[in-house]
Amino acid sequence: MRAAVYHGPRDVRVEDVPEPELSAPTDAIVRVTHTAVCGSDLWFYRGESDRDLGSKIGHEPMGIVEAVGEEVRSIEPGDRVFAPFKISCGSCEFCRKGLHTSCVNGDSWGGDNGGAQGEKIRCPQADGTLVRVPDRYADDEDALRSLLPLTDVMGTGHHAAVSAGVEAGETAVVVGDGAVGLCGVLAARRLGAERIVAVGHHEDRLELAESFGATDLVAERGDEAVERVRELTGGGANHVLECVGAASSMEMATEVCRPGGTIGYVGVPHGLDGGLDLFSFFGDNISLRGGMAPVRAYADELMADVLQGTLDPAPVFTKTVDLENIAEGYRAMDEREAIKVLVEV
Repeated sequence: MRAAVYHGPRDVRVEDVPEPELSAPTDAIVRVTHTAVCGSDLWFYRGESDRDLGSKIGHEPMGIVEAVGEEVRSIEPGDRVFAPFKISCGSCEFCRKGLHTSCVNGDSWGGDNGGAQGEKIRCPQADGTLVRVPDRYADDEDALRSLLPLTDVMGTGHHAAVSAGVEAGETAVVVGDGAVGLCGVLAARRLGAERIVAVGHHEDRLELAESFGATDLVAERGDEAVERVRELTGGGANHVLECVGAASSMEMATEVCRPGGTIGYVGVPHGLDGGLDLFSFFGDNISLRGGMAPVRAYADELMADVLQGTLDPAPVFTKTVDLENIAEGYRAMDEREAIKVLVEV
């Protein structure tokens, strides 16, 4: 089969690799039809995080089930499914708590399961991981495009909003205008926030944030941005979504959080080698909640809203490529020409 393989910074190639096969009774084989390039993929792409050379890549798969192990009960060949960016069993202590990213039987995409930016994947723990799309929507391309972000960025943005404690009638600040931050705006609106302040650096992305429900846009940088957010919110917000992971974005989140408020953080941490200064959290009684988003915990409720037409994260996809041209998708995201790239397999 064909699959994207990492060969070093800014060197992604599509190559012939062995097809994955069932290796456990809880496995499923899925023929991938749609996947995506994630902002977190850019860290290894840019050489800013380690990854094994020659490894298969991708973690946002959607496709058609081709085969299942003898113990798989929730899906069968021919079903349309999508999968979160982490594999989980659905039945251990942490999965039962809704913390699927800490599953004791969990795994990541890549290695011998085929990655997700390829023609097929082997999904361990298929019953706990795969989300079945109702047959009515199995071939509805518009619906599938709107469901694909549930594999990662929509669930992650939702986790930020939930972790920050966003509720109806409240004010929320979203730090970051990437796909996760934009989905954080959608999530805050879905949870009923009355005022949503979106903070970012790109005019086109902030315009999309506004269409997603942001009531105020802040394009200033550094201290000017902090001052502007405080001005808009009367001293800060009780609910802040940190959707970048950089030291500067975490510092901003702290500075715009009202004393006694909560920061929901979901950005993959980077640039924090010097540690995180906890004095601001301590002095103002600011709570920090979040982490790696257990998107499987949210998939069913978010899918219901997508399919009934009240939630649509599809506009985060601003470029589409086929698998053979996935390197162009990486380049476009790396150079900020695309917010998020959809890959048709």
